Amino acid sequence: MSMFCYQCQEASKGTGCTVRGVCGKSSEVSNLQDLLIYTLKGISDIVVKGGLDVKELGSVNHDMMDSLFMTITNANFDDEAIEKAVRKMLSLRDGLRAKTENLELHDSATFQVTDSESMANKATTIGVLSTKDEDIRSLREMITYGLKGLAAYTHHALNIGKEDYELYSFVYEALAATIDDSLTADDLVALTLRTGEQGVTAMALLDDANTSKYGNPEITEVNIGVRNNPAILVSGHDLTDLEQLLEQTQGTGVDVYTHSEMLPAHYYPAFKKYDNFVGNYGNAWWKQTTEFESFNGPILFTTNCIVPPRKEEIRARIFTTGASGYPGCVHIEADDEGKKDFTQIIEMAKTLKAPTEIESGTIVGGFAHNQVLALADKVVDAVKTGAIKKFFVMAGCDGRMKSRDYYTQFAGKLPKDTVILTAGCAKYRYNKLDLGDIGGIPRVLDAGQCNDSYSLAVIALKLKEVFALEDINELPIAYNIAWYEQKAVIVLLALLYLGVKNIHLGPTLPAFLSPNVANVLVEKFGISGIGQVDEDIKMFMGA
Repeated sequence: MSMFCYQCQEASKGTGCTVRGVCGKSSEVSNLQDLLIYTLKGISDIVVKGGLDVKELGSVNHDMMDSLFMTITNANFDDEAIEKAVRKMLSLRDGLRAKTENLELHDSATFQVTDSESMANKATTIGVLSTKDEDIRSLREMITYGLKGLAAYTHHALNIGKEDYELYSFVYEALAATIDDSLTADDLVALTLRTGEQGVTAMALLDDANTSKYGNPEITEVNIGVRNNPAILVSGHDLTDLEQLLEQTQGTGVDVYTHSEMLPAHYYPAFKKYDNFVGNYGNAWWKQTTEFESFNGPILFTTNCIVPPRKEEIRARIFTTGASGYPGCVHIEADDEGKKDFTQIIEMAKTLKAPTEIESGTIVGGFAHNQVLALADKVVDAVKTGAIKKFFVMAGCDGRMKSRDYYTQFAGKLPKDTVILTAGCAKYRYNKLDLGDIGGIPRVLDAGQCNDSYSLAVIALKLKEVFALEDINELPIAYNIAWYEQKAVIVLLALLYLGVKNIHLGPTLPAFLSPNVANVLVEKFGISGIGQVDEDIKMFMGA
């Protein structure tokens, strides 16, 4: 095999991609990403064994998070950009190693490469399958994937000026642990739960960053039609990129639309002052191949969720920034103060047609924890009177597989006395269905992006308090979660840390779970896959 990757839900044949990623990444990109992760583990080995003070590492901490983020599924397909990152992190690694003495270091902390060829050769020896024990490999990879998701959320928080050195310390500790052959499976299971604990911290940090700068999300109707102006489409997750673009497009006659995971930006009060911030265009990330064509204008990727464009004309309209990248697309770098110049995108937009309308109307969102808790009395009364029988957490990711139609059917067939709590792009499977409301409470409560799954946890913990329950699992809440990439992994681990049990995960269980590790999750936490819609609903409702 020329590569091996099984970090996302679309892993080929449910086992792993060995020639080219289903996501579209080449074997060269995949192997370079493996080498980048290996280098980060080497840095972590030096930091941990050398007892280095994380607070004194400065930008090394930030480069670690950025590098982890680059390897998330669908974030960066540019082999030159990843090779550049490897070289940078190797230089930082060697600089840190020079500050230490007489340490017995792992190969990841000492190996040397001289050129692209030696990088490629080294990469083939240190990938996922280099860990021979299947269970140890499974746990190491689950921890690593969780750290990738944690790094993404930490990255976004840092862009708003919020950081937590204890998170950085844990990342070094956990990455170093994944190359420590003395650790047992039990040790790694414990570390997996600690990764979930740190995931809660990271999501809380980002929630604080977003709300302190942009205000608490509020119930908002978002336009899904179009206006007759040239426009820019913003995809991904980073709100600071969106803010800078909105500032720079003021008075230019260019409208700005969100796509996929950027939809929840409309819920924040701070963005409502921009009169050219006009709506959301399209659906989840995987539909971009057709939706980008009809949008007509340029597209800005602020983070992951790129689908390799089939047509050169569309590729020419795609711009990337931050951790994202694609060969042949213009990448916009920030200056030393984090400022980005989007002039090239704006000027291109002025020369292109307005978006072609593909739907019309509005969708409602903005039900993050602050907004839902403001409605707590109404929600609690609905539960006590039986108007709401059960809440279904249907957060997570969307994807291309036909089997994901399950979630549309599931939402549509749920009894009318149930409410869906959602976050992430999984909502596009049902957020445009006419599911009605219960006494004015919409039956789909969208908390926001995937990181806003934190809001759903806050809501559940508050309801546990209100109903004076001992265990969060006593609440009338069921978890039927769709996953795709590594941010969903950290959300899952966070829920496990919080004590949530009996989570149903689909459309398939992760390929990186060995049979023994899967059994641990089943026996300890009650995790299971999905079945048939009608049978699953009966089971969830206790019928």
